[in-house]
Amino acid sequence: MKRLFFTVVAMLSMTLAFAENENMNSVNNAEAYNLSVNMNQLSKALNLANDQIEAVAEIHKTFCSEMMFATQYGKEERDARVNAAIRKDLGYMNYVLNHNQYKKYVMLLNVTMSNRGLK
Repeated sequence: MKRLFFTVVAMLSMTLAFAENENMNSVNNAEAYNLSVNMNQLSKALNLANDQIEAVAEIHKTFCSEMMFATQYGKEERDARVNAAIRKDLGYMNYVLNHNQYKKYVMLLNVTMSNRGLK
């Protein structure tokens, strides 16, 4: 009887440890997709004009929302949604930024995505 009790306790504790790791992975995963940035630093890095700052802020806000929304899906669907969000973001930024600003933005986005482990 003791042996059965200890076996059940051991199985439950292993199950709880596994579930805890899954929860931690999903939390870390969600944090990786949080791509919000300091807009003052971004505007300085890209040398944005006053009218560009507001547009870039709105585009980036939408991009961050779409990235966080993608975390609610499984791997394949998440990857598709992330790629769609990136394409949409780059399309809007290409419209707002000049050629040099856009090149620098793409570089910053690629570095950020790589640092977060998303590429």
